[in-house]
Amino acid sequence: MKNPTTLLRASVIGTVLVALCCFTPILVILLGAVGLAALTGYLDYVLLPALAVFIGLTVYALWRKKQFDAYRKNASTDSRSCPDE
Repeated sequence: MKNPTTLLRASVIGTVLVALCCFTPILVILLGAVGLAALTGYLDYVLLPALAVFIGLTVYALWRKKQFDAYRKNASTDSRSCPDE
């Protein structure tokens, strides 16, 4: 079982970045500065589904990390209780 820490880190960073773009005017200012202000009307169609996907990915990564930690705990206790002969 692979360590899900990388997935968790990427999903949290993505969630924070998309939430920052959704709830603050940072992206609107940046698009206006580069001359693409006409695209600001379509940001909700992209950012809200992206936010939902990243929140779902974060929940999935937390679930995988919980399973991984339980697996490692069980594997370490099993190896201690049954010594090699």
